[in-house]
Amino acid sequence: MTAESHASETSTPIDLPVLPLDDEVVLPGMVVPLDLSDAEVRAAVEAAQAVARPGSGKPEVLLVPRIDGNYTGTGVLGTVEQVGRLSDGDPGALIRARDRVRIGAGTSGPGNALWVEGTRIDVSLPDPLPGSAAELAKEYKALATSWLKKRGAWQVVDRVQQIEDISALADNSGYSPFLTTAQKVQLLETVDAVTRLKLAIQWLGEHLAEQDVAESIAKDVQEGVDKQQREFLLRRQLDAVRKELSELNGEAGSGGDDPDDYRARVEAADLPAHVREAALKEVEKLERSSDQSPEGSWIRTWLDTVLELPWTERTEDAYDIRGAQEILDAEHAGLQDVKERITEYLAVRKRRAGRGLGVVGGRRGGAVLALVGPPGVGKTSLGESVAHAMGRKFVRVALGGVRDEAEIRGHRRTYVGALPGRIVRAVKEAGSMNPVVLLDEIDKVGSDFRGDPAAALLEVLDPAQNHTFRDHYLEVELDLSDVVFLATANVVESIPEALLDRMELVTLDGYTEDEKVVIARDHLLPRQLERAGLEEDEVGLDESALRKLAGEYTREAGVRNLERAVARLLRKVAAQHELGERELPSTVTEHDLRGLIGRPHHVPESAQEPAERRTAVPGVATGLAVTGAGGDVLFVEASLADPETGASGLTLTGQLGDVMKESAQIALSFLRSHGAELELPVADLKDRGVHIHFPAGAVPKDGPSAGITLTTALASLLSGRLVRTDVAMTGEVSLTGRVLPIGGLKQKLLAAHRAGITTVVIPQRNEADLDDVPAEVLDTLEVHPVTDVRQVLEIALAPASARAARDRLPAAA
Repeated sequence: MTAESHASETSTPIDLPVLPLDDEVVLPGMVVPLDLSDAEVRAAVEAAQAVARPGSGKPEVLLVPRIDGNYTGTGVLGTVEQVGRLSDGDPGALIRARDRVRIGAGTSGPGNALWVEGTRIDVSLPDPLPGSAAELAKEYKALATSWLKKRGAWQVVDRVQQIEDISALADNSGYSPFLTTAQKVQLLETVDAVTRLKLAIQWLGEHLAEQDVAESIAKDVQEGVDKQQREFLLRRQLDAVRKELSELNGEAGSGGDDPDDYRARVEAADLPAHVREAALKEVEKLERSSDQSPEGSWIRTWLDTVLELPWTERTEDAYDIRGAQEILDAEHAGLQDVKERITEYLAVRKRRAGRGLGVVGGRRGGAVLALVGPPGVGKTSLGESVAHAMGRKFVRVALGGVRDEAEIRGHRRTYVGALPGRIVRAVKEAGSMNPVVLLDEIDKVGSDFRGDPAAALLEVLDPAQNHTFRDHYLEVELDLSDVVFLATANVVESIPEALLDRMELVTLDGYTEDEKVVIARDHLLPRQLERAGLEEDEVGLDESALRKLAGEYTREAGVRNLERAVARLLRKVAAQHELGERELPSTVTEHDLRGLIGRPHHVPESAQEPAERRTAVPGVATGLAVTGAGGDVLFVEASLADPETGASGLTLTGQLGDVMKESAQIALSFLRSHGAELELPVADLKDRGVHIHFPAGAVPKDGPSAGITLTTALASLLSGRLVRTDVAMTGEVSLTGRVLPIGGLKQKLLAAHRAGITTVVIPQRNEADLDDVPAEVLDTLEVHPVTDVRQVLEIALAPASARAARDRLPAAA
């Protein structure tokens, strides 16, 4: 006879309602209370009561564990002992678990419960028990008694000692709170009683071993705490002695520099756990250091900085989306892209807050935007408007000319005069952990032997990393994930690629003339009236005057020069009033401008006399370019050298970059190879030198977009046909004459509109970019998308006969 028990299943199946136990396991012999407020529990109990006949016994249910939504293959037959109220007053039932049941197929039954067909598992044990089983029972009782005594459960000890049945003793371990659900399921599905008892002994022994280790650790910790308490008391006594000595010597108290004062301040401050721990370590160093040690002053400065930071301070966002949009519209005209982005951000923040998703994965919902555009379009002032619309604090960090990495990350505390970086100082200045921080002129950041500040900004502006930003001075993690960073730049090419990849790019391409008039009327004029000491009802500017100021007195993407022109105009009016030359109130019209501030500085080419126009001679074409100041009109001049001079080859002037020089070579090569097809005297290109000049020679120029402009200028020179005054063009040219796409189309079309150009030639592959151009600009322009240089020449060159063309061909440069 072995120590193994024999399990068998009774042949008669029984139909039982299923009472599911979510992530819980009940073993035979256990008595458990269940809450009837759960629909499935109540349905099973009511179904069992419905089929129970009076006098035939108590209602029976099948208790089945449901682990992660899946039922186990073995359940427990339970009898409903009592139905009533639980201790908390909720309806409940007391159920006693009896036998294991092998679960079969589903069946039908009354009520809303799930009915299954089960087969009762009968476990028979040899009688008498073999010696090995008795030893196992004795070992389990000894382990259980030891564990229960540690918990103080003396009454349960007697009950365990009285259990003689091996199966019941093994199932009794199901009461152990340290067993996992998986372990309890294993006990339930293990039919053999001896095997079950061995598992129970193994798990109970492992738990007791873990408890012994935990008690040993707790003892060591307690000894350490006692030591710290003794050290703390001794230090307090030492401080008291020092205080008495200082009073005897007539010395003044240390006041705020007392280490005890710092300890009290740190303990009273509302700091995150990791910051508090680091601060208390520094306080301990301060307590151990002498008054003459320089380290003491470093620690005090560091503690002052940490305590001044707003670790837990946050302003509540204004979730009035419509109100925020009205604020942005009132303070800035145009700039729809960035306004829509801020509105979207606030709408998402509102929804996340409403659904309890303010912090996801340790990160909050900040934003990192890069506002790129020419000067004067309102990038810097837009940051303050965003903070106003969101109800947040606003801080501006000027990065222009910064070359030291420590300006961003801070200095190490070992340096004399060490300070935290500008990001930490900005958060400290704002007084909250979620301000709007404007990183102004991020494209002007430089690098030298002191490091690269742009590289230090990579972590600051990365939404996936900045929740654990470490400043070299603080050396504790600072959560920047709730900060809204707005970086401004004039030229996107100057921003390092890795840094640009971490920011969401919003391009501000400049204003149309109509937008400038609205800005001048609603924003610039009221501000300059106040600065000039004038009232709104004393001086008014007619809309025609504002339009002429924007179109002929200034030519820019932004409105800075326009504001200066308005200020100069108001100063003239104020001076004339003081001299008695003008009565107030007065309205300034466009006819008064010349007498007040002189003649216009920018007259459109189409408005000039034909002989005065730049394109009045062959070889001059009008191109479009993008500079740091926005879009601009660019003229290209070409000439042929006299054959007698012996000059040959290609000469380029105008401070050009390598890409633009290559574009000139490509244009010349194309005309040499296709001159006969275009009916051009290409022989002149072989015998005479070609000189191409870009006026405004002091301004650096580069890029491939002047390709078709260069080709048109050379074709005009060779054919003698003038380039139309009202035509401007942009596009890269290939050796085969294909017109390739370019960038900055919106800024270029705005520049053409400002210059009075009416016809623009663009690459056909840029036609989709016209969606970004304001409708009022497109209404004034005739845009020709082209794919080949031949189409460009047909549009841009004025008609002329071949003989007249040769007669007008210039003989000298």
